[in-house]
Amino acid sequence: MGIAFSPDSPDAMLDRITPVRILLLADSHLGFDLPLRPRVDRRRRGHDFLANHEKALAPATGGEVDLVVHGGDIFHRPRVPPSLVFQAFNPILEIAESGIPVFVVPGNHERSRVPHGRFATHPHLHLFHRPGTVVVGAGQTSVAISGFPYERRRIRERFPQVLEDTGWRRNEADLRLLCMHHCVEGAVVGPADYTFRSAPDVIRCVDLPTGFAAVLSGHIHRHQVLRRDLQGRALSTPVFYPGSVERTAFAEMDEEKGYVLMEAAPGAQGGRVVRHEFVRLSARPMVAQDLKPTTGLGTTWVRDDLEAQLDSTLADVPKNAVLRARIHGRVPSELRTVVAADHLRRLAPREMNLEVILVEDRTNHRSGDSTHRQQSASRRKRRAEAPTPGAQLQLLDD
Repeated sequence: MGIAFSPDSPDAMLDRITPVRILLLADSHLGFDLPLRPRVDRRRRGHDFLANHEKALAPATGGEVDLVVHGGDIFHRPRVPPSLVFQAFNPILEIAESGIPVFVVPGNHERSRVPHGRFATHPHLHLFHRPGTVVVGAGQTSVAISGFPYERRRIRERFPQVLEDTGWRRNEADLRLLCMHHCVEGAVVGPADYTFRSAPDVIRCVDLPTGFAAVLSGHIHRHQVLRRDLQGRALSTPVFYPGSVERTAFAEMDEEKGYVLMEAAPGAQGGRVVRHEFVRLSARPMVAQDLKPTTGLGTTWVRDDLEAQLDSTLADVPKNAVLRARIHGRVPSELRTVVAADHLRRLAPREMNLEVILVEDRTNHRSGDSTHRQQSASRRKRRAEAPTPGAQLQLLDD
């Protein structure tokens, strides 16, 4: 074990100890828009996610850190081809082979378990398929990493017990870190800065433990550090979210993407984070446009107007953009070929990803659902955000 410090150890003494260098990344979502056997030849966003996943790991492959934590959702879905798992873990295994320990928390998209685990086997690679604690050495410092997979049942209620199940109290160390893939009260997401408060899947700030230098978590796609609760009181342990490595939805279109480099020093109450830096990754621009008829009958499109607005939209955005065009008003049947996926694909630059939504079709589809009003608020929200058959001519098809 390394040097332990009493609660009254002066900061000057801590400063003489080399801090532990940590790389934190999360939410790689590999497999997003990356079908194994694509039916359409077009640019795939999945390659952007793979590229940023590897870029985020670069400080570790270069030997610049002492340990790596991935906060979950390496994959976008629980069932992915073995070849993708091999691609995802190849750089991680290189890091582990160099002697740098890597810790991975399975997330909700993986249904709490990393698939094809045979590609993720190494003495220095630790997957938290169940609650547990691993103690590793970093120079003179012993580091205890506690973690657990995404808890799919009432984490707000169960968090104290799940934390105890990690056995963190039974393992002595100079520095302690807690890894998870969950939402904590006060986390903020979306263009309207929605703040998570009380829900069965939101951890209470009051339940965050003392005795840890930091909580390192995935699940929230916007980078942020939580230091105070909803009432403005200091948290017992700061919560670090690195955010996702790429933009997964238009709700994230204005967010920077990247990873976090931090340094943590041993000390009383599990140590402390002495420095952290958010490192930005390049992300393709996302552009959302709303098109409305300007001629004809006001709410019904005519050919010249529709073609002109589509041409103007495609010309005005960056060629490598991820573009969503919402077409309001009625598109007559004789103009459906203008917004057909194969036609738009020929018009758009090959570097672009394009999605076209016919708003009126989507609205009519929902209003015709007689059971819609009886559904819960959360289910209505999911349906409102989901593609509707016949209403979304998406060039992100398979």
